[in-house]
Amino acid sequence: MTDETTQNGPDAAAAEAAAEAAANVENEAVKEAAASEPDPLELLKAENAELRDRYLRLAAEMDNLRRRTEREVKDAKSYSVAGFARDMLAVSDNLRRALDAIPPEAKATADAGLTTLIEGVEMTERSMLSALERHGVRKLEPVGQKFDPNFHQAMFEVPNVEVPNNTVVQVVQAGFTIGERVLRPAMVGVAKGGPKIVEADANSVLDEKDA
Repeated sequence: MTDETTQNGPDAAAAEAAAEAAANVENEAVKEAAASEPDPLELLKAENAELRDRYLRLAAEMDNLRRRTEREVKDAKSYSVAGFARDMLAVSDNLRRALDAIPPEAKATADAGLTTLIEGVEMTERSMLSALERHGVRKLEPVGQKFDPNFHQAMFEVPNVEVPNNTVVQVVQAGFTIGERVLRPAMVGVAKGGPKIVEADANSVLDEKDA
């Protein structure tokens, strides 16, 4: 009996040691697995941050869409009358031509009937331009301004050394804008022979430096 116990003793001890080692390995594996798993709280924070970022992006996109839609609706309202406004300007031009065709001496010696007619045409012209202005149509006043091809159409040049070169000195046909767009450019005459604006600006800068 003693011999059998002695023989089995080392085997039992080895088996126990192996079992203990296996348990240790398993425990280490469990610890490593637990350590490698992300913290649920951190996961929740990251998810909330992502959702917040998506919300902010969506809110910005919706705000941009709202502004763009409002601008398009406003433009549609403003520019939908552009064609009609051009036609009305043509009528206004004809009224002005009719008034300009009357010689000054005829106006000075006009009888009551002609005077009433002239006043009626002038009133009609003013009313028409006033109605167009209520719908966003504005008359350009370019005289004295530097020629701008975006708003003016040069018809001729006028020798004039008293104003800077390319200054608008005469309007042949009035120009108009609607909203921020040019409805019709002003047909103008520009000065020629005066000092160039760029050179004048440069000289003023040099004078300031010398002073």
